[in-house]
Amino acid sequence: MLPTEDQGNSDHIDGVQLIPVVQEFSTADFAHQEVAELDLYHKREKIYTRSIEGFFQCIRLFTGWPLLLGYLCLPWLQWNGHQAVLFDLPARKFYIFDLVFWPQDLVLLTALLIISAFALFLFTSLFGRIWCGYSCPQTVWTSIFMWMEQKTEGSRNQRIKLDQAPWSAEKILRKFSKHAMWLGFAFLTGFIFVGYFTPIATLSVDFFSGSAETQAYTWIGIFSLLTYLNAGWLREQVCLYMCPYARFQSAMFDSDTLIVTYDKNRGEQRGSRRVHDGEKPANLGDCIDCQLCVQVCPTGIDIRNGLQYECINCALCVDACNSVMQKVGYAPNLMSYNTENGM
Repeated sequence: MLPTEDQGNSDHIDGVQLIPVVQEFSTADFAHQEVAELDLYHKREKIYTRSIEGFFQCIRLFTGWPLLLGYLCLPWLQWNGHQAVLFDLPARKFYIFDLVFWPQDLVLLTALLIISAFALFLFTSLFGRIWCGYSCPQTVWTSIFMWMEQKTEGSRNQRIKLDQAPWSAEKILRKFSKHAMWLGFAFLTGFIFVGYFTPIATLSVDFFSGSAETQAYTWIGIFSLLTYLNAGWLREQVCLYMCPYARFQSAMFDSDTLIVTYDKNRGEQRGSRRVHDGEKPANLGDCIDCQLCVQVCPTGIDIRNGLQYECINCALCVDACNSVMQKVGYAPNLMSYNTENGM
């Protein structure tokens, strides 16, 4: 982590003491010199996100929910006497509505993967990580789990106080309700996934009657557990450390790639102030340093420090900042989608 401007002259960064550079020293001086220990691995700090509404979040609803509903509903749809989407591995048939694919048709899958790879480079170079922010299953499922968390444990401040409070009957009830909802939705996710490979109508009867095959119970359990861990516990860790997309995206970015940006020339110098009719002190920029952009970020970054690989282009910070600008009477889009050339 780089020190901020107000940390530049400090001898501490994030609680770690810095060792001054010694130009001349003897063996005795070196023996008595205090040595700081630095950890190679940074312990994860839990991110408490604040809910926000805005224009881009409405777009996320229209992109995420259709994919989610399609995933949950397609296996139940019957089409010309068979399941609409069914990957029947024992029979070596893939049904996708009126299309039936056989093993010799895998060359079509190869062509599809090649086209998808080129499309990945194309859309990333134009729109950045737009897939991550709006349609990635990890983003959609994490948003649902976060919504469940807010319904059971309350707002951001309430969740922070709840975690800091000692264990009580209310805390146990809230935690139990949250994890019960998580596990229920994770089970639904795993069950539906297996339903894409086994006729889901038959699977439903066999599963709940206890007559399903062992493999069915095993795979439903595995996918349910993975969903519970990824969307409930790991969350942003999947995007930062497990997904390779965040790591090699820099090779696909250029000066015309659409990214979430902060207008530093307009926003600096930051500072709180009393606002009256949109006026501001002469020595301050438009940023009132409310930290709302950080509090809504699902990966916990401060986009005001510049583009970072953790940013998934979800525009939550844009909606949060625009809501603040509207309240204080300043022009919108202090944070916005823009390009390096556009800035």
